[in-house]
Amino acid sequence: MTMQGGKFVYRIIRVISNNFVCSKDDGGREIILRGPGLGFRKQPGDLVPPAKIEKVYALSDAESSSKLAELIGEIPEEHLAVCTEIIEHAAEQLGRPLSEKIYITLTDHISFAIERLQKGVQYPNNLLWEIRNFYPAEYALGCEALARIREQLGAALSEDEAGFIALHIVNAELGSGMPDMIKITEFIRETLAIVEGYYPLSLDEQSIDYGRFITHLKFLGQRIFRKKTLPTEDSFLSDMIRKRYAHDFGCACQIGQRVQALFQITLSDEELVFLTIHLHRLSTHDNES
Repeated sequence: MTMQGGKFVYRIIRVISNNFVCSKDDGGREIILRGPGLGFRKQPGDLVPPAKIEKVYALSDAESSSKLAELIGEIPEEHLAVCTEIIEHAAEQLGRPLSEKIYITLTDHISFAIERLQKGVQYPNNLLWEIRNFYPAEYALGCEALARIREQLGAALSEDEAGFIALHIVNAELGSGMPDMIKITEFIRETLAIVEGYYPLSLDEQSIDYGRFITHLKFLGQRIFRKKTLPTEDSFLSDMIRKRYAHDFGCACQIGQRVQALFQITLSDEELVFLTIHLHRLSTHDNES
């Protein structure tokens, strides 16, 4: 950026295409600017008219910015424009920020999905049921994204893709990688199977406690796969919870044993206590309903 007339103005450091250029913000971080004709017949050093800037892509590091610039050069520009709308709408609806890397991962996924559709190739989503049930808000956003893609890009992607888009959104909420998100979803499925086998009840998927339990499992799964589970801190509290909710603690221990068998991770007493509290709320709610 440079000062002009008392205002900061972006200066081009690299032209990506007619409508995309690289610049730097006032902190020296590389950013990407989008706008009609921003790069047309422009050269490094030229100033960018502020009124023409439609979107500023400010990624956290130079490597991510470089990857996005590379992607822009490989896909139709309208794909990024539509994906940007999808991402901004998702962040607004969820009321929380999303990792800026979703501009790379989701755009790349959707562009490739459209390319595969044109070639008659589709990938089934084997986790579609789990995604629909574990991440309902994100799945709804995935369905809205399909409608937006159909209306603006003329590509009728399948419901499987709504599930994949939802996973990308959840991934951006948690800041995890897509392989971890798939493992987290499988972990939630395994855990719910244990819970449903342990308690003589049918889980109310619409209840607040069920939603809280799923949210807890998402973050627990993230800690498991990052190998950063909570340390044991309050042995007195752990002992009290174990004695007061012994039956629920037994279920938590079964979950812990499954985690150990599948992922070679030992859940701390602290993690087991939090699981026990959620399990007690879940089982109490469903017994009352």
